[in-house]
Amino acid sequence: MKKIVVLGAGVSGLGAARLAKAKGYEVFVSDFGKIKESTRNVLTRSEIEWEEGKHSFDRILDAFTIIKSPGIPENIPVLKEAGMKGIPVISEIEFASGFATGKIIAITGSNGKTTTTMLTGHILRNAGIDVAVAGNIGTGMAEILLKRDPDWWVLELSSFQLDGMVNFKPDIAVLLNITPDHLDRYNYSFDAYARSKMKLVENQDEDDAFIYNLDDPVIGKMLENTVIKAKQYPFSLEKKVNKGAYLNNETVIININQKLTMSLHEIALKGRHNTYNTMAAGIAANLVEIRKENIRESLSDFKNIPHRLEFVGKVNDIEFINDSKATNINSTWYALDTVKGPLVWIVGGIDKGNDYSLIEKMVADKVTAIVCLGKDNRKIIEAFEDIIEPIEEASSAKEAVYKAYYLARPGETVLLSPACASFDLFDSYEDRGNQFKAAVKSL
Repeated sequence: MKKIVVLGAGVSGLGAARLAKAKGYEVFVSDFGKIKESTRNVLTRSEIEWEEGKHSFDRILDAFTIIKSPGIPENIPVLKEAGMKGIPVISEIEFASGFATGKIIAITGSNGKTTTTMLTGHILRNAGIDVAVAGNIGTGMAEILLKRDPDWWVLELSSFQLDGMVNFKPDIAVLLNITPDHLDRYNYSFDAYARSKMKLVENQDEDDAFIYNLDDPVIGKMLENTVIKAKQYPFSLEKKVNKGAYLNNETVIININQKLTMSLHEIALKGRHNTYNTMAAGIAANLVEIRKENIRESLSDFKNIPHRLEFVGKVNDIEFINDSKATNINSTWYALDTVKGPLVWIVGGIDKGNDYSLIEKMVADKVTAIVCLGKDNRKIIEAFEDIIEPIEEASSAKEAVYKAYYLARPGETVLLSPACASFDLFDSYEDRGNQFKAAVKSL
């Protein structure tokens, strides 16, 4: 019996372990941290051996294949040893997709991938298609396959998941943008990070489709050095395209198998970045051959995900917006661009290699005060102390909200858009956003 080792007992790791067991593999789960009690119970009931607080080299390096959770860096000692021994190290999606018979829409990008994935799934679901939404969002692909094998998959994929791909081949690949993110995992090499995104298309052939942002200069540069076999469908806010989507006089035009036109006022998602997301999802839905009336209805009634430019409330004519999901500079740029009028900006957390000069002009034009929410705020303070005053520091969401509230003037907005990861003070960006919302409601 072939042995599979799963590194990491989070959502994707648990699903991969259970699927591997169901397919007849011998399975061992190893987590260097502490495994949740509920997860331990599931593993034990599934008769899957596990360990926590360590990686036992002898047991792990006895594997036929190692399935690595996305959050584990590739340069840890046991994985270096596995590489020297020629043991394949793959992602949960790579493993699970080998057992899926349905067609796959795979979506990646530095920003907007969760929104675009949810929107695409929404369109397909409303059209009556048997679809599952998985990947870097919600339930893992392996976990879903234990229960059903849908006709279509809509998968959100991070660069970490793409790094673990070998044979993965989506029928429809969507690349939204490439901007600096997670550079700490790529030895601060933007080129290495960009190349990981391009793994999305490397196994596609002439029968597949590649949807991409024509306006993104990094994608353009990467395409110059990448062989694309799939049919290409660009989208743009700046240029007219023959097959794809573009903007003309405040109207989105999607022109593939059928021509769909929608005014920006009809589309549920607002803001420049969301117009890109809408175009990408609309092209994908066209390629699935969903009727344009169904696409139009879904694009107009979609509700955005929590923690992404989420209106929380208004207190004494001061609006509060939760954009906790903005964990990099580009996401925060979009938020600053979308929010109208002057604002107090709550920013900070674990820096992932941010270049704050990219948003310096936007901050100077719009921000009246900054509240830093993190354990180490030196880099943010140094970046903006010459152009913004005051800059305050806070060590909790409640303290940040109270300080921002007293700094803001009536008619202004308090925007939580951290541009950083959350794990210094919070369990996740969701936890950060929920604590922010609770603090606003307590004002």
